[in-house]
Amino acid sequence: MRFSLVIPCYNEAANLPLLLERCRKLTKQLAVEIVLVDNGSTDDSPVVLRNLLPSYPGCRSVRVEQNQGYGFGILAGLKAASGDILGWTHADMQTDPADALRGFRIFEEHGLDIFVKGRRHGRPFSDVAFTVGMSFFETLLLGKPLWDINAQPTMFSRQFFESWREPPHDFSLDLYAYYQARLAGVLVYRFPVLFGERAHGVSHWNVNWAAKRKFIRRTIEFSLQLRKSIRT
Repeated sequence: MRFSLVIPCYNEAANLPLLLERCRKLTKQLAVEIVLVDNGSTDDSPVVLRNLLPSYPGCRSVRVEQNQGYGFGILAGLKAASGDILGWTHADMQTDPADALRGFRIFEEHGLDIFVKGRRHGRPFSDVAFTVGMSFFETLLLGKPLWDINAQPTMFSRQFFESWREPPHDFSLDLYAYYQARLAGVLVYRFPVLFGERAHGVSHWNVNWAAKRKFIRRTIEFSLQLRKSIRT
């Protein structure tokens, strides 16, 4: 089995050297490739990637010229990936990309027809409370158990990815993938991952409560669309 890990990078030039070093552990596994998506970055990310990637066999990049959302960048990477198992994680180093190796072992044990996702620990109480609230809301609204929806990594088979229809281009992609697995009756496996501080920069959404309210509003709107699409 070959595994492709997609990492969307938007203005993460300062994080890229550390990120690539963390990815080295992954690419030492012959069956793993890393697809870094330069998701319309306006900083020095293209230059940093061009200079560093030759030193990291197994890592490559694709470029989205204009940022069209977090989910759009991930989807661009998934379409470019070659693995039988696909997945994504974040570039900000709050979750170690090497965690995906543990997820890969779950596929080796249980086969391709599963959905694997991290389960975060080590987060501030306010973030945990926010996540618990959103998890309860989505579970009640959509009628499927959906916990810690935005935890990383997220991993699944190519066949499962190819079954998606009109996935969202924003942060709702995490919810979409998780819900599609629940809806299809795919077995979901979770494993604990340490969620730390960003190495550099700031979050692109979890900045303050105004940003969280915007995230909540967009997630609720998408959730209602999901529920409506199933009912019709």
